[in-house]
Amino acid sequence: MNAATPTSAPGKNSRPGIGALRRLWPFMRPHWKLALGWLVFLGISSASNLVLPIAVRHMINHGFAGTDPTVINRTFAALFAVALVIALATAARFYCITLLGERSLATLRSRLYGHLVRLDLGFYEKSRVGELISRLGTDTELVQTLVGSGISVALRSVVMLLGATVMMIVTSPRLAGLTALVIPAVMLPILIFGRRVRRLSRHSQDRLADASAIANETLNAAQAIKAYAREDLESRRYADAIRKALATARQRIGMRAFLTAAVITLVFGAITLVLWAGARDVLNGQLNAGILGQFVLYAIFAAGSVGSVSGVWGEVMRASGAMERIGELFDEQAQVRSPEAPVVLPGRARGELHFENVGFRYPTRPDALALDSLDLHVRPGETLALVGPSGAGKSTVFALLLRFYDPQHGRITLDGMDIRSLALDDLRAAFALVPQDTVIFAGSAAQNIRIGREDASDEAVHAAAVAAEADGFLRALDQGYDTELGERGVRLSGGQRQRIAIARAILRDAPVLLLDEATSALDAQSEAAIQHALLRLEKNRTTLVIAHRLATVQRADRIVVMDGGRIVAQGTHESLMQQGGLYAELARLQFTA
Repeated sequence: MNAATPTSAPGKNSRPGIGALRRLWPFMRPHWKLALGWLVFLGISSASNLVLPIAVRHMINHGFAGTDPTVINRTFAALFAVALVIALATAARFYCITLLGERSLATLRSRLYGHLVRLDLGFYEKSRVGELISRLGTDTELVQTLVGSGISVALRSVVMLLGATVMMIVTSPRLAGLTALVIPAVMLPILIFGRRVRRLSRHSQDRLADASAIANETLNAAQAIKAYAREDLESRRYADAIRKALATARQRIGMRAFLTAAVITLVFGAITLVLWAGARDVLNGQLNAGILGQFVLYAIFAAGSVGSVSGVWGEVMRASGAMERIGELFDEQAQVRSPEAPVVLPGRARGELHFENVGFRYPTRPDALALDSLDLHVRPGETLALVGPSGAGKSTVFALLLRFYDPQHGRITLDGMDIRSLALDDLRAAFALVPQDTVIFAGSAAQNIRIGREDASDEAVHAAAVAAEADGFLRALDQGYDTELGERGVRLSGGQRQRIAIARAILRDAPVLLLDEATSALDAQSEAAIQHALLRLEKNRTTLVIAHRLATVQRADRIVVMDGGRIVAQGTHESLMQQGGLYAELARLQFTA
């Protein structure tokens, strides 16, 4: 099991503060009408809240002092009308901001997945799928929480704090001055401890991503886990990762709890001080009781707003850390991509391939030369077999043809055109790949075959399955071609999965066919049938075959023997046997075993 591998470049985590949240705007911008509605209703609800203390002052000064019940009726009717406006505006604000959060999250997730799926294989060699899934899931949910509620609470609190502060000054400048003395003491812990909460939030998300990566890795390898009786070991490994995440979360929660306690103590200490001073002014006749009541309500509004800001600040910091991690993924750029002005293939490719002095090292193994000055010419319509020991460079030839990577030296051409000058979609449309390890998706059998050509008719799908010797076992399934094959094709045998892959290649009908151990998982009877299907498929197209079993490549027009990233011999089976060397040795080991 691999250790954690960072997916971000060094130094990315050093971005301070909440600046990472600026990257949210492009995902919220398409839904600006909801944001505008939220701001309008926020203004209405906040203004209505700020009217309440004035109504209370009139009630204290005039409603209780007089004997006319009409005054009391009007006062309380006005109070109810204000409450009704607050209720409707709050409900509308909640609708707008919550829907804004959902839509922004959907946009964020769609764009992030679209970006990830377009990154080249070099990125996935240094990344763990479990961590990427964590960023797509947990991190984006934290951002949604911020957009859907955190931002609303924070901005509402800020608006209420500003409005209440202004009204406190208007109501009683002296008491407002006393309140202002403690504001720096309230804001100081928020600024100091808020940064620590953000760092701990980032670390907490990293530890959760580690646990997610372990779970993804082991659950996708259930057969190996059970075969080697690693259930207890992997359970302990996952539990250790969870404990580390919990320890970091405990620190974050403790810091937030301390911050909350400090802010509440300071805020209500300030209110107590102001009430004490105001009560003395009322007793001395220097202040009207109604004005004191009005001021106290505004002070409570301000204190509650500061408390809300301190409470939501932790969520802001967590979302900022999550957005940093998401931003790191958006900052990743594919090294292999289509040119800005791609050359267009003139119709269907003829399938002529040429490797010209190609040298290549894998990004994760820069010290190992995978291909060493490879020169290889494949004629249109030729069937060429690549043989050699493991690590000879055979699969690397396929990877470079499909532009999973680009060579560091030399060039590769298709019909005389450098493949780097072609759009990736156009280039890959010229190839049909049957890999050694077939990937089956959690869909129906027909959907899995249609990966070869999405717009294929049912008749074309069935014909491809018949040609691949897959029709028989597919029709025997519960719902035939509509049967769900399960995650990773758990309902199929290895040979059946390979026949699905061959059906995809037949359906694709590409001018170049790439067969990577295409019959390695088949029994002798099925292999014979598939060989006949492949013979039909190979007609009028260029075919490259990788096989360790030399019996499967004897029919090739030419056999290329590779070792150490170089071509060491080539020719027909008979001529290579006469030459001796590596091919003859491989043949002797297989045919005399």
